Amino acid sequence: MGSLPQPARLDPASQDGTRALRRLVSEKIGWLTTVNPAGQPQASPIWFLWEGRTLLVYSHRRAPRNHNIEHDEQVAFNLNTDVNGDDVVTMEGIARVVSEGPPASGNEPYLDKYREMIADYGWTNDWFAGEYPVLLRITPTRWRFG
Repeated sequence: MGSLPQPARLDPASQDGTRALRRLVSEKIGWLTTVNPAGQPQASPIWFLWEGRTLLVYSHRRAPRNHNIEHDEQVAFNLNTDVNGDDVVTMEGIARVVSEGPPASGNEPYLDKYREMIADYGWTNDWFAGEYPVLLRITPTRWRFG
């Protein structure tokens, strides 16, 4: 794995940046695309937390994306568009499996965002943290809006 390219920042003063930041904080589901060792792209719906400069994902312990990222750190992330295909927020970035960081059950901003969904599934915070212990941190390298 090479060094990280210069991170791409969202400009909160721009209309696109303001809209993207609002959606990154409020939306619960995003799509993460990784590439397996054979070169096949694999897109997965994910829960995520925007941390101001990076995206944090708690990944399932057996998710293929974990191995994919260890093989190829380049990823794409996007939010759903509106029904007409507008309101596009897409990010390309570099993903890393990281060891530093709290488990999901100890990450209050993450729990604040997903507490209701965790409960709706009949899970506990500790169960979720045990099943989704792999921390992925994604650094944006390019944003696209439309």
